[in-house]
Amino acid sequence: MGRTGNSFGTIGELVVGGEHHRIHRLAGLAPPDLPYSLRIVLENVLRHEDGDRVDAAQVEALLAWGDEESFGRAVDLHPARTFLHDTNGVPTVVDLAAMRRAVADLGGDPAAVNPRIPSELVVDHSVIVDVFGTPDAAARNVEHEYARNAERYRLLKWAQQSLDDFAVVPPGTGIMHQVNVENLSRVVFEQDGWAFPDVCLGTDSHTTMANGLGVLAWGIGGIEAEAVMLGESLSMLLPRVVGFELTGALPAGTTATDLVLTVTELLRGHGVVGKFVEFHGRGVAALPLADRLTISNMAPEFGATCAYFPIDEETIRYLDFTGRDRRRVDLVEAYAREQGLWHDPSARLRYTEELTLDLATVVPSLAGPRRPQDRVPLTAARDGFRDALPATLSGTGRPGAAGDAPVTLALPRGEAEITHGAVAIAAITSCTNTSNPAVMVAAGLLARNAVARGLRSKPWVKTSLSPGSRVVTDYLDAAGLTAPLEALGFHLAGYGCMTCIGASGPLVEEVTRAVDEHDLAVVSVLSGNRNFDGRINPDVRMNYLASPPLVVAYALAGTMDLDLVTEPLGYDPAGRPVLLADLWPRPQEIASVIEATLDPDSFRRVYADVFGGDERWRGVPAPAGPVFPWDEASTYLREPPYFHGMSLEPEGVADVRGARVLVWLGDSVTTDHISPAGAIPVHTAAGRHLTALGVPRRELNTYASRRGNHEVMMRGCFANVRLRNRLVPGVEGGSTRDATTGEVATVFDAAANYRAAGIPTVVVAGREYGTGSSRDWAAKGPALLGVRAVLAQSFERIHRSNLIGMGVVPLQFLDGDSADSLGLTGQEEIDVLGLAAIGGGTAPRTVTVRAGEREFEVLLRLDTAREAEYVRHGGILPFVVRQVLQRDLQPV
Repeated sequence: MGRTGNSFGTIGELVVGGEHHRIHRLAGLAPPDLPYSLRIVLENVLRHEDGDRVDAAQVEALLAWGDEESFGRAVDLHPARTFLHDTNGVPTVVDLAAMRRAVADLGGDPAAVNPRIPSELVVDHSVIVDVFGTPDAAARNVEHEYARNAERYRLLKWAQQSLDDFAVVPPGTGIMHQVNVENLSRVVFEQDGWAFPDVCLGTDSHTTMANGLGVLAWGIGGIEAEAVMLGESLSMLLPRVVGFELTGALPAGTTATDLVLTVTELLRGHGVVGKFVEFHGRGVAALPLADRLTISNMAPEFGATCAYFPIDEETIRYLDFTGRDRRRVDLVEAYAREQGLWHDPSARLRYTEELTLDLATVVPSLAGPRRPQDRVPLTAARDGFRDALPATLSGTGRPGAAGDAPVTLALPRGEAEITHGAVAIAAITSCTNTSNPAVMVAAGLLARNAVARGLRSKPWVKTSLSPGSRVVTDYLDAAGLTAPLEALGFHLAGYGCMTCIGASGPLVEEVTRAVDEHDLAVVSVLSGNRNFDGRINPDVRMNYLASPPLVVAYALAGTMDLDLVTEPLGYDPAGRPVLLADLWPRPQEIASVIEATLDPDSFRRVYADVFGGDERWRGVPAPAGPVFPWDEASTYLREPPYFHGMSLEPEGVADVRGARVLVWLGDSVTTDHISPAGAIPVHTAAGRHLTALGVPRRELNTYASRRGNHEVMMRGCFANVRLRNRLVPGVEGGSTRDATTGEVATVFDAAANYRAAGIPTVVVAGREYGTGSSRDWAAKGPALLGVRAVLAQSFERIHRSNLIGMGVVPLQFLDGDSADSLGLTGQEEIDVLGLAAIGGGTAPRTVTVRAGEREFEVLLRLDTAREAEYVRHGGILPFVVRQVLQRDLQPV
């Protein structure tokens, strides 16, 4: 809980059901027009006021929030809990294990490195769609999962046993965010006699999904998560808050997916990076809680820190519906009403910017082929595909167009012809949509109607169902919808992110061969949240986000080069055309199925032993002891080098001199481009490294699964197969020009040559650098390669923080400046002058960059004093180790 100064006299009492809870009462202190989300921040600061880290000035800054001056003030936020998944969680535990070793080496007690707040990890990112379209697909995929991840799971079992306040939700339970909203989210915490809001910071950017439940939550990446787990606060600038008013109601035939793609387009266009978005207005009451969760889940796609829905009657109904204890539900309602956190649709709050959306204007939509904000109405999807195809094919060296000569495939069901736009993957996946019973039931009903008309998925389509919770398969079974989904190939493939995270597995073999031999631009259609280049599958160049029922429809059609609104999906056995409208279920039918098959007991049964796991998980062996025993022969887990040679006191910060540009990138470069998550191709630097160690080609696995091995991840840095580096124009993939040799080389090899020569490196980029997942290795990788600074026109919030967390300095071109406008070529030697001041405890607003004969100023994006402190220490991790030693340990 922390100490409290109570200098504002806000400590009071709340009695609920005869139980007494201490609270920091906001009534009489918080301005009545303060946004709901900032009231939660205000309570947090009040509760942790100690006169040292959190002082009265931070409370006063919140009370005065709203003018330009206030947006430059920082406050310290203390989360109630941290939330992790295995992809970021494994490297987080690796770092904690390395910290324990470092503390022991520096004379301290390693057990002092331990979470100080509840920390929960869900294993959901490791299962791959290796097997699909068969009744045993899920069982076989899980078998592969345990075989591939045995070492990682032993590490997690060690952490579960050795760390206090660290709990693991085992594989096969569900996707982390769906598990979070259906079970783990408290909404209001109880601890040591206090009641306070559930502030959750997670290692995945989609932690924001809990915003739909009234939880203030967002992603911070694994690096910052380690710090807050160990008791550090999160230093943050007071954000601008964008009010998003909802009016009206969704029309029949549209889904929550259509709504969220519309919201994503609007907010990305408006510009909300680093801002809170808060939904309000009478239209909020018209949105089921599951629809709110879908919108909040996509906050990273429109760039916001969070997408908050205040608590109301629908929140309480959902808590009841998902089987929460009645005592907990009563506390949530009483606390929200007492603290001014209960939604008042008529309230006019003080927002820095405001937008409005009439829900009645939403139309069926997709997003693609490369970004979630690129919404395309379903009526224009075919034409949008045709328009995007030439640019897609330009990178293949074989330009073409829709309608090119088809390629004949010899498939088990007979010969078939495909051309550009063939749907290679149709995946019902991701917590974004599988958490929403309405769209899942709609997919099942559409499948039932299609089977009744004699339709089947096209044989070249890889179909899969990977929901975020066992509750989903339970209600599909109860509704009799599992059988028709399976008849179309949508067999359960596993409970996890799978296709959405890039764990899509190989395509139908004949399709892969056609892509390789004919440079076909095939597509995926998935009900996920990300469709960035190279993310879903390296053989798929165009990716579209769609609702689950549309995923089924495109599996039937087999191509994007079709107008689903006016052209038939197929023909029944009598030769009659079958249109999408013939199959689309009625809203009343969807509602009646949900009412008949879902109740609170469904959720109670599934989550009765959420941390226990099955026999396979319970049988995973784990080493004992406070210090993890590293295996030097492991290709999955290696002790990272962050603390090698670390001193008790930080060293100074030096200016960058004589640096070379490692990579020169364009706009909207994502963390997937910087640090891929998908399969490790054998021809890449990482693939060659592993095969040289004796790893069979079939067991290379994914970058996501090997994030506990820095040797692999360094080689995977800037290795996305779709990365375009302006230093090597016309080339896709992880290549660059090595100034030490003048030759084209892999980024890893060039970086190794620079390090050997003592030459620092920098990255140059355009706008929105680091868009996407809160991927820690997108910062760790460059840091280990020797990158000292990134010069970009703008940064995505989480990635900028992660760079700082690794001691890499984010530099932002002044407004109107860019690498092009300043005449840079990427061949210059680069100096960054003025950084040395950071070592003395100050962070200048601007520093000087000298690139060849040119000299210009750039913003030093260290936005708070704490961020400058992290850079002074060489990153968050050494900072935290030194704090642990100073705070908790006596030298031996």
